[in-house]
Amino acid sequence: MSSKLVVGNWKMHGAAQANQALLSALVAAVPDRVDVAVCVPYPYLAQAHGLLSGSPIALGAQNVSEYAQGAYTGEVGAAMLRDFDCRYVIVGHSERRTLCGESDATVARKAAAVLHAGMVPVVCIGETLAQREAGQVESVLNQQLDALASVLGADQLGALVVAYEPVWAIGTGRSATARQVQEALGLVRGWLRERVRNADAVRILYGGSVKAATAGELFSLPDADGGLIGGASLVAAEFLAICEAARDASQSGLIRE
Repeated sequence: MSSKLVVGNWKMHGAAQANQALLSALVAAVPDRVDVAVCVPYPYLAQAHGLLSGSPIALGAQNVSEYAQGAYTGEVGAAMLRDFDCRYVIVGHSERRTLCGESDATVARKAAAVLHAGMVPVVCIGETLAQREAGQVESVLNQQLDALASVLGADQLGALVVAYEPVWAIGTGRSATARQVQEALGLVRGWLRERVRNADAVRILYGGSVKAATAGELFSLPDADGGLIGGASLVAAEFLAICEAARDASQSGLIRE
């Protein structure tokens, strides 16, 4: 792995004037030797596309339809996102799984749609607090990953970005410990090694109340290839500091060759 990846997930936040200020600040100061993307709400894709054009920051979306086109009012197809030069698309975020009832199978089909359109799915997986306390972390993550393998071939699995986000640590201010994170990331890496030729090249991100103060430790874990950042991605100084922590971790010698 040559560099870490930091993906900002704005969720349902944004306004035209604020977006311009935020993205302009990011473009002006984004560090090198780290890959950076921002996933913005659908209405702001055109604005973000214009502001990020020619910059090192990639554009992404937060969701996609599993269908290519058709009578699906309110949905957005992968080819539409590609028209805005989106590189990444988040699928399976726990908020969509919980609030919108998306199943593991639906998430897998959405990942397939993104790949078919030539973009990179950022597939979110993670357990609830109740599942963790019941000792079900491994079984839950394996179930979510197995659903992907039922739809995607080995080469497609190797083209994913996987984001481990414990549901109990998203937007709560409560972060998993470094040990808990590495245990989960290592489980994902092991699952990939059983199915993908070059599993160490698949990026595995951590997300869950990541802040600049905690990013350095988290990104230096053996199987951490960067982060999926929520609230902190809305503050330029904080997000840039997280990107700098990712860059520094990339240079620490812990990157797998």
